[in-house]
Amino acid sequence: MFLKRLVLLLFPLILLACNASPPAPQLRFDAAEAAFLDRPGTTTIRGQAFLPDKTGGVNVRYAAGEVVRLIPATAYARARLDYYFHGAKFAPANAVPRNDPDPDYLAHQRTTKAGPTGRFEFTNVPAGRYYVSTQVIWKPEDKFSSEGGLIYEEVAVTGTELKPVEAIVSGK
Repeated sequence: MFLKRLVLLLFPLILLACNASPPAPQLRFDAAEAAFLDRPGTTTIRGQAFLPDKTGGVNVRYAAGEVVRLIPATAYARARLDYYFHGAKFAPANAVPRNDPDPDYLAHQRTTKAGPTGRFEFTNVPAGRYYVSTQVIWKPEDKFSSEGGLIYEEVAVTGTELKPVEAIVSGK
């Protein structure tokens, strides 16, 4: 009986500890560091965003209809990616910490929507390093929590490309 009461008492505290988000990055966004996105460019970045379905086999879930972000690779962007992804390119949906980005950071991105098979395209991209980021999240009918999560890929544009730069955003 004592053990049962102890578990009931500690369970809410354990849940709070598991859901506690680490502190948000303290770095301030520097718009000058992302200004290269505003220059004229001629390169196209195109690709596909998807995640393997945990049911096994070759099934995948596409980022159909999701917003895909083209983010200049700045110190602030790197700090945010480290905060969310902890060195990986996938962050599970149920472990994504909440925080509000600097509004100027959001203003220095491009966005598009992925098509039905997760395909996306950014045109007239200037030379620079970028992160392409989106989410693939679904809730299986027989599960309590969502599956999938946030994914990103790093892309470099030289400005001398004769063909589109291909980006596969799959969390790997």
